[in-house]
Amino acid sequence: MQASVETSPQTSPLRKRQGTGALALAAIGVVYGDIGTSPIYALREAMRATASPERSTDVEVMGVLSIIVWSLTLIVTIKYVLIVLRADNNGEGGTLSLMALARQNAGRFSPGVMLLGMIGAGLFLGDALITPAISVLSAVEGLEVATPTFAPYVIPITVVILVALFIVQKRGTASVASVFGPITACWFLVLGGLGLWHIIAAPQVLAALNPSYAVGFLFSHSAVAFAVIGAAFLAVTGAEAIYADLGHFGRKPIVLAWFGLVFPALLLNYFGQGAFILTHDEVAEQPLFQMVPEWGVLPLVVLATVATIIASQAVITGTFSLASQAIQLGILPRFAIFHTSDTQSGQIFMPQINGLLLIGVVILVLEFGSSSALAGAYGISVTGEMVVTALLLMVVLRKSWKWPLVAVVALVVPFLLLDLVFLAANSLKFLEGGWVSVGVALAAMVVMMTWRRGSALLFRKTRKSEVPLDVLTNNLAKNRPTIVSGTAVFLTSDPESAPTALMHSLKHYKVLHERNIILTVATVETPRVSREERIKVESINDLFVRVVLYFGYAERPNVPKGLARCQIPGWQFDIMTTSFFLSRRTLKASSQSAMPKWQDRLYIALARNASDATAYFQIPSGRVVEIGTQLVI
Repeated sequence: MQASVETSPQTSPLRKRQGTGALALAAIGVVYGDIGTSPIYALREAMRATASPERSTDVEVMGVLSIIVWSLTLIVTIKYVLIVLRADNNGEGGTLSLMALARQNAGRFSPGVMLLGMIGAGLFLGDALITPAISVLSAVEGLEVATPTFAPYVIPITVVILVALFIVQKRGTASVASVFGPITACWFLVLGGLGLWHIIAAPQVLAALNPSYAVGFLFSHSAVAFAVIGAAFLAVTGAEAIYADLGHFGRKPIVLAWFGLVFPALLLNYFGQGAFILTHDEVAEQPLFQMVPEWGVLPLVVLATVATIIASQAVITGTFSLASQAIQLGILPRFAIFHTSDTQSGQIFMPQINGLLLIGVVILVLEFGSSSALAGAYGISVTGEMVVTALLLMVVLRKSWKWPLVAVVALVVPFLLLDLVFLAANSLKFLEGGWVSVGVALAAMVVMMTWRRGSALLFRKTRKSEVPLDVLTNNLAKNRPTIVSGTAVFLTSDPESAPTALMHSLKHYKVLHERNIILTVATVETPRVSREERIKVESINDLFVRVVLYFGYAERPNVPKGLARCQIPGWQFDIMTTSFFLSRRTLKASSQSAMPKWQDRLYIALARNASDATAYFQIPSGRVVEIGTQLVI
């Protein structure tokens, strides 16, 4: 069940304790870790895409640089930092938050908005697989610049680092998050310093600020223009993290970090790499690592590796957050969620998601073998997600904020067209590896659509056979069974029908508790719910009370805490005298199902592997009575 309530924006625990400067420093590590590692491979791949048989010409260097600079300016700075960050859902950002905001006033377009949200979530998961693989692998490849002796060990070292990274996830990031910002800030300072050093040697490279170099290159190199655009897009991968992490840091610190350090450092480094290529005759296979003195290669590789680990960590935790929101919004089954911090509710660990990511990332590294090969797999999911964000933003501006259609078109359509150009350019890399992210996104969408559709069909089917709650409570009030002391809580997704657990309890035990609570846990399409709006209590008669606990999609439901705040006359919640009754369903496929047989089997498998309600709602297992039922879907 879902409901919609108005809530006041609430500040995350992290934002309550830290000032703007401290939050901006932390945001440098978490928000900008991904885009900050792009200089390792973005310009390199864009220059390779020019297909020059020999040394790149000045026209090619200046043209590619101009494309990268204006991509950073238009997509990241203007679209995300200045526009999209303003479209927050009570302080939260990200694809699912934007989807939830858009659905509030979408009307008949609500199913389409939900589909867009699932597409965006699926594309994010595809991106989450590739980012750790390409980031860490590209950094470790820098060892080959130090000495070719390391070449055979690049893949093993990368795999060891990635396996270690995923293993430590269960310990949480709270203990190391405080150093993410300073280390990444050091990385950006090094990037900027290296770039400035080489710009001084070839200041003419700054002329690439003129967009005419980009336009001229695309016209003069029309045969490879799309390939170059697709490779240059690697410079802006990670832009979605700017919006996704809005709820953790707030708009002001994210904007301050971008303009105060990240954007200038990125520009300086890309211009510096371009200057290095212009002033050196040898082919730049690894321009970032070749532009430092020989003694500095190894320290830079170490710093780059640490920066990529931090970037990967941010993507992994972002995946946990997205999966948690998807569960709350009813588009994924319940997965086990463990909190890894006593002070930050957003610090969670999901072992099933973590294991799937680890397997996928290691397979990608072993299969592709180099960051250049992986670059072909990168891009489609990110550009697709950017298109989804632009479409959802149009819905929010038009339906929720009531902007005139002309204003919506004028603001969003130019960026949407730019995103579509990048998407088309990256689609050329489908056979080179782009199929990986598309395949992951499609698989995730099939899972989400199956779970949502199967749950809806199951709800309608069970409701047909259930007794209306009011009818049952009236009969029990007139013909009371044996009454025993204590409180019984019956969980149900439909507060209007008698819970299956209640019906089976009466059938088998033939007793009723002196206080019976029909409890529904509802997820609203806002990130958090205030204390005042958390609980809705309705007294049915002297035996039964109907209670609805509301939780935001960014919150973890805690039923005992919610009940402890209930104001019910003559009753005080005591966990030691309360029993929770849940029904455990065993599902079987039916030849008469409204879904194809393969989808039935997938839904049953998802339900079987979902986390049980006891753990998910944080109910003490010693206070739970589970009653089994069998349903045919």
